[in-house]
Amino acid sequence: MQSWTLWSPVAFGAGAALYLALPGEPLPLVAYGLLAVAAALVWTVRRLGLSRPAAILLLLAAFASAGFAAAKLRTQAVRAPIAPPGGGVRMIEGYVIDIASPGQGGPRILLAPIRISGLSPSATPIRVRVTLRGDQALPSPGEAVALKGMVNAPPPPASPGSYDFARDAFFDGVGGVGFALSPLEPLKAEQAPPWRLQFEMRINAVRWALARRIVGQMDAESGGLAAAMVTGHEAFVPRQQVEDLRASGLAHIISISGLHMAIVGGFVFAAARLLIAAWPWAALRVSSKKVAAAAGLAAVGAYLVLSGAPSPAERAAITAGTAFLAILVDRRAISLHTLAVAALAILALQPEAVTQPGFQMSFAATAALVALAEAWPRPAREINTPLPIRAVQAVGVWIGASIGASFVAGLATGPFAMQHFNRVSTFGLLANLLTAPISSFLMMPALALGAVLAPLGLGAAPLSAAGLGIDTMNMIAAWVASLPNSQMIYASAPAWTLPAAFLGVLWLCLWRGPLRWVGLPLALAVWLCPRPPAPDAWIAADGSSVAVRRGEEAVLLRPDAKLFAAELWARRRGLSPAPEEAREADYDCDRWSCAPRRNGEGPPIAAIFTRRASTIEKKAPLFCDWAEVVVIRGEAAPCPHGLTLTEADFARGGSAELYRTAKGWRIVWAQDLRGQRPWTLSGSGG
Repeated sequence: MQSWTLWSPVAFGAGAALYLALPGEPLPLVAYGLLAVAAALVWTVRRLGLSRPAAILLLLAAFASAGFAAAKLRTQAVRAPIAPPGGGVRMIEGYVIDIASPGQGGPRILLAPIRISGLSPSATPIRVRVTLRGDQALPSPGEAVALKGMVNAPPPPASPGSYDFARDAFFDGVGGVGFALSPLEPLKAEQAPPWRLQFEMRINAVRWALARRIVGQMDAESGGLAAAMVTGHEAFVPRQQVEDLRASGLAHIISISGLHMAIVGGFVFAAARLLIAAWPWAALRVSSKKVAAAAGLAAVGAYLVLSGAPSPAERAAITAGTAFLAILVDRRAISLHTLAVAALAILALQPEAVTQPGFQMSFAATAALVALAEAWPRPAREINTPLPIRAVQAVGVWIGASIGASFVAGLATGPFAMQHFNRVSTFGLLANLLTAPISSFLMMPALALGAVLAPLGLGAAPLSAAGLGIDTMNMIAAWVASLPNSQMIYASAPAWTLPAAFLGVLWLCLWRGPLRWVGLPLALAVWLCPRPPAPDAWIAADGSSVAVRRGEEAVLLRPDAKLFAAELWARRRGLSPAPEEAREADYDCDRWSCAPRRNGEGPPIAAIFTRRASTIEKKAPLFCDWAEVVVIRGEAAPCPHGLTLTEADFARGGSAELYRTAKGWRIVWAQDLRGQRPWTLSGSGG
């Protein structure tokens, strides 16, 4: 074991994770009490002559206590109003903060509401994300607009135990989501927004203008991806391109993360050192390494601002910035100690990051790569080796290092991709090896130059070079995605396996000596653990959609509603969507209902997808006669026999999974797994 300090962010993150996993919210005094406990433990270690193992255990307990307290204090700091569920049609007036990434429903914007009809100022969310109509032109950040639309609380998990968007929205300050029913109209605000909001909108306006300029100077296929990699705006990326990148294992190129920060910072660092070395006067008087590190640090900060500072970019910037700061204070830039400092800084600022896939995958991959770099053999350099031989050796070393790095990073992130996204790119290693030199040496450096020179009208040449790299990468992505079985679907393992895999990966990376391999079984927990039996049915959080399992397929009883949520559930359970013929064979469906056919093979589940009382009164008695489960989106009396689920059940429990047992139907509700936390209490002000 190198040092207990390498395990301090692990203990801190474990404390934060414990807080986030609680079924109920602890009192604020608990946070201050745990901070006192942490201070007392540190004092005990410093004052008493404890043995090294005892001292390490107490210090790690202190970090775990501090992590729990930090997560609780962070929750208190970001607490803000949440829109009530089922709020209906409202008039919304507000400032356009930014253009959000598009969803399946179309383009989206992030608003800072001035007022929302029917909500008092104290109950109005500070941020609302709105999906616009397809024919609506996108506004620019900073504009004041008015629209008529639906606003609800951020959606709960699509299925029990799955990703909780509402929790991430809570920590991002987004208290409502909705969609526009009318076009945007310009609004003359009565008073200017706060200066912080003005500053944020001005930066986002510059980013949006740069994104549009980049798209305008490049073709449609490459311009959207270039704008996303420079400014974080994904509004111009074609959907098919996104699907190809996902299937080929290259989707990480869209989101500004560690790869982008490393390339931009590394490019500026190398360029600065080269310029100083080419200037003899400066080379003799300044430390080229430290000056280059300062330039790289400035480049990372500028890129963070230009990207809009999303959470993944903030984490990547802290990691890259820590490496450059290590150089400035004469420490190794790439080491496990530097990574530990970066992880601790991120978790102190954003304790909730410990539950997010981006953080988990980023630091698992980075820890694995740093451990590989420290263990990589460094052969002695021969003197007076001919240049051609050195060139061949360098190419061989680079190829070997690239294969090793991609393989190790893929193994480290595999459990998280499998558990969170339920798909693994079969040929992801091949795609990343083919695109690594393109992104590192052509695409990102050219985009950096193009972004700087574009406002001056001089960005055509570097953007054209970047476009060539992007087009090549898209060709590789499309080819890899078209290969047979390019993307495999895996059902999620039990929840305990992911923390076990994270701990196993860290143990393999942080521990030295033969005991390192003790972590291997834990690291493989997600891969090796048997999958639990798949449920027989799934119901959406509002009862508006139902899917049933038939063998290894998911039959959607209402494929035109909650399709995204239904597909997420099916993928999480290792099921593939069934063709529509399967529904027609087993169920008799119309626009508002579905009932099992008497000779069908599907589970005997009937559903009424409307809240209209007349339709419910007409169909509910018929469905109760032969269906074992009747799902009713609105209000209704329970069936005389069997299981009846109505609007009140969904309001209490959210989405549900149903298991058919010998004793009847067993239900697992999403809300029971979420507990009663500030992000689950819609409309309560957090």
